Amino acid sequence: MKRALVIGSINIDRVYELEHIVRPGETVSSRKYRTAWGGKGLNQAIALSRGGAETALAGCVGAAELEALVAVCAETGVDAARIRARSVTTGHAIIQVDANGQNCIIVEPGANGTVGTDDIAAFLDGYGTGDVLLTQNEISHMPDVLRAAHEKGLTVALNPSPFSAEILSWPLECVDIFIVNEIEGGALSGESVPEKVLDALRRRFPGAATVLTLGHDGAMYADQTESFSVPAHRVTVVDTTAAGDVFNGALVVALSEGRTLPEAVRFACKASAISVTRVGAQNSVPYRTEVDVFNL
Repeated sequence: MKRALVIGSINIDRVYELEHIVRPGETVSSRKYRTAWGGKGLNQAIALSRGGAETALAGCVGAAELEALVAVCAETGVDAARIRARSVTTGHAIIQVDANGQNCIIVEPGANGTVGTDDIAAFLDGYGTGDVLLTQNEISHMPDVLRAAHEKGLTVALNPSPFSAEILSWPLECVDIFIVNEIEGGALSGESVPEKVLDALRRRFPGAATVLTLGHDGAMYADQTESFSVPAHRVTVVDTTAAGDVFNGALVVALSEGRTLPEAVRFACKASAISVTRVGAQNSVPYRTEVDVFNL
């Protein structure tokens, strides 16, 4: 099995359960409030670890929260040796979850915005050909992350979320696998129809594969030689907060085991389906045994 490294964000989630997402000018009371560890980097690292991959997380956190975070990583089997403490606050997310389980999220970068080039070199130390990097867009110096990982020979999987216009100027030729939703895929490709999104990205990045997630419509995949669709599993949705992170982590788990991309996408769809039936981010991440027996 290949080793997996996640370079990404570490947040404290502040979750408000509401009847509906707040509209402009509206003030509402939450039905329930909770805090929990989150951030795309941490969520995806936990998804990888629970899926059975040897996983390390690299990123930055406020010094006051380092000890608690290390404990979380130890409990979930994630190597925390590459996490750096900073004198600024830990990043946080304000998450609204409505009665149908849909969400909207505001992210404050905090320590995630302090990642520098020296950190990146330290994060990647000891990794190289045969290892997999999974990364997103919630930390600073992302172009340097992509270049450095590519130069060291890692397989680079990018989830360009949250999407921003500057991503279009990144060295995306360093990416081996794009994992995008409809919004991200549309922004990268300039297309809106899923098949056209995949065709455009295949032409623009001939050396990369693309996995396009479609929510309740499942997922699609394309590279230079094949394309296919995987239907979504029908489940009762409770909370979609970390569904994408679970999908991404599970996909990389399967790839790290040498599975084909079609097999990996099917595995990821099952893991994501399980996650949306549960409340929260980390609490929703399924264990490998659960995914293996899931057969709805």
